[in-house]
Formats: sequence, C-alpha cells, structure tokens
Amino acid sequence: MVIVVGAAIISEGRLLAAQRAAPASLAGGWELPGGKVDPGETDEAALVRECKEELGVLVEPLVRVGGDWPLGEGKVLRVWTARLAEGEPEALEHTALRWLGRDELGDVAWLPGDLPAVEAVRSHLRSSGPS
Repeated sequence: MVIVVGAAIISEGRLLAAQRAAPASLAGGWELPGGKVDPGETDEAALVRECKEELGVLVEPLVRVGGDWPLGEGKVLRVWTARLAEGEPEALEHTALRWLGRDELGDVAWLPGDLPAVEAVRSHLRSSGPS
C-alpha cells in the first residue's frame, strides 16, 4: 500500500486548495497539497516535506482528519489539518492556489479522491458570509 498525505492548511478559517498541473489525467483538478510518504518517513514528516517542496512553506501538522481514504491503484490518502508556521504559499508545482471558506468549497472541481477529506475538513472552516 502506498500512503499519500494531504495537508488541510487552514488560515483565518479558510482552506488552501491547489490546482494540479500534472499528470495530464489529473491536471486542472483541485486537491489538498501533499504527496507520497517515502520509505522510512513518518506521515507527518512527509506532510512537512511535501508542503516545503510544493508550496515553499513550513507547516505544522495538527489533527488527523478521518481514516484512510482509498485513491485507487493501491494508494490511500491520509489528511491532517495544518497551520502555516513559516512563509506564504506559492504555486511552485501547481497551476494555481486558492483560499476557500466553508461556503466556497464547491467553487472548485476537487479531485474525486480528495472530496471525502475536504468534506471532513469543512467543520474546521468559517462561513464566508459578511462579517
């Protein structure tokens, strides 16, 4: 089984969504940033490494959300909420980034494998109505 970690990076009650640039079959879809856990690496360490590589930021994993979500091809997705510890996210390996409030989660086309995790994170977000 291949473990893929996803970071539900939350700042000011909003979730960071990242638009895939590759591979072609996933390009244009939106996901939680993250990637595969390397041999000998903990899930949390992989999450920190992937966010540094993909976004140029240091994150602090906080709470695991849900269980193992199947991604197909022997892969499972494990998601943690995370906070930005250092830096501002940049789309280093993605086409675009967006911060989404609870009411905006449906504004992007999430990849099917990420949808259950995004729904599980919804309760951690704020509504985007007028303040």
